[in-house]
Formats: sequence, structure tokens, C-alpha cells
Amino acid sequence: MTTYVLVHGAWGGGWKYARVAERLRARGHTVFTPTLTGQGERSHLSSGNINLTTHITDILNVIRYEGLSDVVLAGHSYGGMVITGVADKIPEEIAALVYLDAFVPQDGQSLFDLNIPKNTQMFIDKAGATGGLFVPPPSAAFFGVNEKDAARVDELAHPHPIATMIEKLNLSGAYRNVTTRIYVHGTLLPRESPFKPFYDRAVAEGWEAHALPCGHDVMLDLPDRVTEILDGAGR
Repeated sequence: MTTYVLVHGAWGGGWKYARVAERLRARGHTVFTPTLTGQGERSHLSSGNINLTTHITDILNVIRYEGLSDVVLAGHSYGGMVITGVADKIPEEIAALVYLDAFVPQDGQSLFDLNIPKNTQMFIDKAGATGGLFVPPPSAAFFGVNEKDAARVDELAHPHPIATMIEKLNLSGAYRNVTTRIYVHGTLLPRESPFKPFYDRAVAEGWEAHALPCGHDVMLDLPDRVTEILDGAGR
């Protein structure tokens, strides 16, 4: 059986993976859905000092202290920044990288470097209007979340430290040793998607790539399909 570590995106928490984790565990897999510092049930630890390095360390410590190896490491949205940083530190422990409608950074890039410029400016402006340290969560509708889950997503979303979006990744290139890479793109975002270029690049580079008819939160909208893709990544 396979070991999975599923990393959520900005304004989220491990709770977003509940349905997928349940399905994977029912197939006999081991699944971890850690919540990044300052988010979800760890929102009481929220601080303007939290940056991308903090969140990379969160996941490195899960893998270290749980004694994990041969891990299928998946990241949603901002989580793509995190899993890339983790894989660069410990590529020998990672069996596959799965980007769920996620940013795929290269050395020297931040999330703000990769996002659509108008989105970056909007996040900066909203952070500036609320003290400058945190980006308030956009509405679930902004991400095209399905009607069943939208209210809960809005209720549980928590402001995200802006430093995580500003910090540039310092990559050695070791993450490229993880040769199994999968990209999953949600095609029904009700606006220009910053993730479509990463999907297109994945296709061009010969990754396993999937375009799903859903919004950005693919694990909420199509948990069965996402489970199938993740299950396949572990074979």
C-alpha cells in the first residue's frame, strides 16, 4: 500500500481532504492531511512571521517524525509551492509529486511571481487594508466551489500570511530527481485561471495530466476522480 501526504492551499486546512483521505484509507493506504501553521484548526497559531519556509518545515517534520518514505506528496494551489520545496530537500523520500490545480515554481520564484498580476495586486491591496500581514480569504465563489460546499468553505477559510506569498523559493534542483509528476487542472474556474499555464506546461513536458470539469477545489468537487488519480500515482 501507499503512503500519502496531502497538502492544502492558502486559506484552507487539512479538512479539505477529508473525503479523498477517507476513500484512500478505504483502499488500504496510509494518509496524512496536515494543516499548515496558522490555518484551519491551527489558526490560533496565526502570525505575521509565518512564511513559506515555515510551511515547508511543517511538511518536512511530518515526514521525519512519522518516519515516512516512498511518499506520494500532493499539493493543492499554494500547496504546490510547499511540496516543491519539500521535494527539493528530501527527494529520496518522495515517490511522486501531484499538483492539484497548483503552482509549480522554479528556483527564485514566489507565488506572487507566478500568479496573474491582477490577482497579486488584489491580494496585496486587501492585505494592506487589513494591517498588511495577512491576505483575507476570497469567497468560495471566486474559486468556483460547488454549491454544496461553498458555505462551509467560506465559514472555515482563514486569513493567510502574506509572507508565504512573497518569499521566493531557493531550490537546488534536487526536486527534479522525483520523476513521477502529475498535474490535475480544474477547468471551470469562473475567471482567468492562473493554473492553466502549468497544466499546459505539464502536458508539453510529458507529465501525466488531467483536466477535470470542476472548479479550483478539485478535491471537494470531484473527490472520487481525485482519489482515482492519487491511487494511480502510488502504483
